[in-house]
Amino acid sequence: MPQSFRLPSAVRLLLVLFGVGVGLNLRDLSAAAGLPIPALPMPYGGSLLDNALAVLLAILLAALLRPRGTGLAASLGLHWNGASGPAWVLLASLPCWLGLAMLGSPNTALTPLDATMLAGLFPLAEEVLFRGLGFVLLVKLVRGPWPLLALPQALLFGMVHWLGFGGFEGGGLALFVGAVIALGGFIFAWLDHLDGDTLWCGLALHVSMNLAWNVFSLDDGLALGWQATSLRVGTALLSVVVLSLHVRRKRAVTRP
Repeated sequence: MPQSFRLPSAVRLLLVLFGVGVGLNLRDLSAAAGLPIPALPMPYGGSLLDNALAVLLAILLAALLRPRGTGLAASLGLHWNGASGPAWVLLASLPCWLGLAMLGSPNTALTPLDATMLAGLFPLAEEVLFRGLGFVLLVKLVRGPWPLLALPQALLFGMVHWLGFGGFEGGGLALFVGAVIALGGFIFAWLDHLDGDTLWCGLALHVSMNLAWNVFSLDDGLALGWQATSLRVGTALLSVVVLSLHVRRKRAVTRP
């Protein structure tokens, strides 16, 4: 298979952004083309298939575009860099749990299947598509400052959720949700970069916060109000601070 270095940088960039942009909408695009793909015959069958196809697309594009000498897992940030980073991020997410416990009430309708899908498999698929394909692989393909390279996937991540809240028809509410989610996508990439361009720290925060938001119930007004929003953003930023201190201390210990 031809290696990605033979493709112009602009082509590689466009292929990555195309994959990130359409990854979760492959079934919609197929249906629009007159080739509907039926959902899996199980609960969450449609969403599960959407996410599986997105991961498959990310893997195929990474296999095609990854630089010579870079393993497939590493090209998507799936290599392991130790448990200490994700562990510190999980600890930093504790304020989110405490805050939601104070603001909301236990969600008695949550089932193990709901928790597995909403706080496990779906975040994993999003991280592989947006941060793996859209950030880690991009860092390996395109030279430039990492914040600039993290921005496209963050904007696309926010746009997907903006569309989920109605897009233009959703008005200011949809725009607000899209902006907050885009910021979250940037912070997930930031955590991944701090941990050596691996997905596990961003995934740890994503899973923990998703699980917390499903374990506790908040009415829509409260969930989108300043308190809950500050809790989300503050927890994400705290995770960055905690992981940054951990990485700095780790480097100081290992420095000869």
